[in-house]
Amino acid sequence: MIDAAVPCHKTHAVFHIPETNYLGSFAPASEPAVADPAAEVRRALAYPIGSAPLNRLAIQAKNCVIICSDHTRPVPSRYIIPAMLEELRRGNPDIDVTLLIATGFHRETTHAELVAKFGQEIVDREKIVVHDSRNDSTLKDAGILPSGGRLIINKLAMETDLLVAEGFIEPHFFAGFSGGRKSVLPGIASRETVLANHCSEFIADPHARTGILEGNPIHRDMVYAARQAKLRFIVNTVIDAEKRIVRAFAGDLEKAHAAGVEFCRKQANIEVPEADIVITTNGGYPLDMNVYQSVKGMTAAEAVCRKGGVIIMAAGCSDGHGGESFYKALSEAPSPEAILADALSHPRNATVPDQWQYQILARILKDFKVIMYAPECPQEMLRAMKLDTASSPDETLEKAFAHCGKNAKVAVIPEGVSVIPVKK
Repeated sequence: MIDAAVPCHKTHAVFHIPETNYLGSFAPASEPAVADPAAEVRRALAYPIGSAPLNRLAIQAKNCVIICSDHTRPVPSRYIIPAMLEELRRGNPDIDVTLLIATGFHRETTHAELVAKFGQEIVDREKIVVHDSRNDSTLKDAGILPSGGRLIINKLAMETDLLVAEGFIEPHFFAGFSGGRKSVLPGIASRETVLANHCSEFIADPHARTGILEGNPIHRDMVYAARQAKLRFIVNTVIDAEKRIVRAFAGDLEKAHAAGVEFCRKQANIEVPEADIVITTNGGYPLDMNVYQSVKGMTAAEAVCRKGGVIIMAAGCSDGHGGESFYKALSEAPSPEAILADALSHPRNATVPDQWQYQILARILKDFKVIMYAPECPQEMLRAMKLDTASSPDETLEKAFAHCGKNAKVAVIPEGVSVIPVKK
């Protein structure tokens, strides 16, 4: 028997897989985490890619906005933000700095989550504003996206002398990769702008997939938005499965991000034999805090599971479904096919909230049985969303084998959001 431990919430779930059924566990070939994460961030800041150093950019700026990730992202902000603040104030001791939390379309980040992310000292000392994509009074028009949608972003970012951002780079299930330009769109964009960018037409585009940037219409909009916002400098990290810094990249919006993407891609590309059953995760908390976010990990399994097979998703989902419209679309529709048909009927300018996420989940549910092991989540809610449930890892496997047969082959992808899987 193989004991396969995978991240789930703030611990691990252990799946007991018969050795004759086990194809293997497939994880990114990650380089070791750095011994001194703060020093790695300082190194990146000292040798920026395609840009003057941050301290020089600060000299002529009266004020600066740092776009920071929100509670749903495991960005190591405790190391990045102090280093960025130090550099800014080294160049200009009097610079007025605001930390702008890029919630995108997510709920507001709580005070406790800010403390967990930055540490008490930063929260007590610095000026922090949480972006609200629905508050028109805090937003400003910035033109028209290549897709034709209106680009409306946070007024603080538009009116600052110097706009910079932190973030992290990992494979993303429809933007290709996270990081860089994503700090602006969707990070600090309006509701209307996010909906236009995440339209059903783009989500259905074959280029809008994990690891693909070239020809990706969603990525194209995002780059344009970041340029229009005049995002001058980024500090992005690549992290390992324990959320520790492996490498930091700083500098120009596009050049530094491209260097980080190249590094990430080399680690993330994995070959996986086609499997009847694929066990995967979102890498644990905070990325698996709700069903909405857990769809990302499912797409890794989708890439290598045989049609008609089973995807087992281990995720804490302590925050529930993650979006009321997401939940309603899945629970009220008669079938995944009906959900897809409804999503694809909406033109670019008529996208509804969470449409992209339920469109992708419906795409998966149409071709696979999905069993959730989500110990922190109401089980009846999951079943209403057309997801099967199990009370233990062993029960998920019992159900999966009952569906696929006793000889079914099982592959494990412990870090579904950190890989770009292709069938071997």
